[in-house]
Amino acid sequence: MRVTFLGTGSAMPVSGRAQTGLLLESDTHALLVDCGSGVLARLAETEVGYEGISSVLLTHLHLDHVSDLMPLVKARWLAGEEYLEIVGPEGTKALVDGLFDVHDYLKGRLEIRVREVGPHEFGITGFDVLGYEVRHSIPTLAYRFTHEMGESDFVFSGDTEAFDGLAEFADGASVLVHDCSFPDDVDVSNHPTPSKVGETLAGYDIDRVILTHLYPHADRVTDNLEARVSDHFDGDVQVAEDGLVVEF
Repeated sequence: MRVTFLGTGSAMPVSGRAQTGLLLESDTHALLVDCGSGVLARLAETEVGYEGISSVLLTHLHLDHVSDLMPLVKARWLAGEEYLEIVGPEGTKALVDGLFDVHDYLKGRLEIRVREVGPHEFGITGFDVLGYEVRHSIPTLAYRFTHEMGESDFVFSGDTEAFDGLAEFADGASVLVHDCSFPDDVDVSNHPTPSKVGETLAGYDIDRVILTHLYPHADRVTDNLEARVSDHFDGDVQVAEDGLVVEF
């Protein structure tokens, strides 16, 4: 499995960081997870490109995770593609229907399939996925992706507080990508601070934690984010950057 970080920012723009988006690749399939502002341009820079994305999986429906969804639809239409599957939590169909009501000239340009999923197992474009409901201000799912060799290796938290249930969900993973929106000196709900991430993950069998979804407050102190998580968590810790590629 190969994971490319297309966007590692948040709802407040940071230079050099698009909003949230990940590209997952196996030997035969590619999947886009979240599609925030700037992600489409980052995707165009990859070998897969927007032409190679037939399915998008959304963690939740906040603007910084869906802003480039309709631009993706239009780009695929203009490139001569014919299909796009959009998968996400409850409310995804209403969101997509509303977007097409606003951008009605795009209706019928592609075959659009919308599917809503929850905290259960499902398949999408060659990946086996397990969803898990996390703690955010709207319904949000973390996802655990099963490697082709049959091992569940990769977990993406989506936007969430750090809590024991999510740590248990990620236990045994090779890589956990975890929301770390703000440094310790910011009083925040619906997102975690690095010390809270480290305290929550302490003792769990996770090889590597990659911190993402950085607000400007966190982007200014990335070394501190890593250090505060590592105060409690024994595995490898790093802050994601746009363009980071992880293979395992």
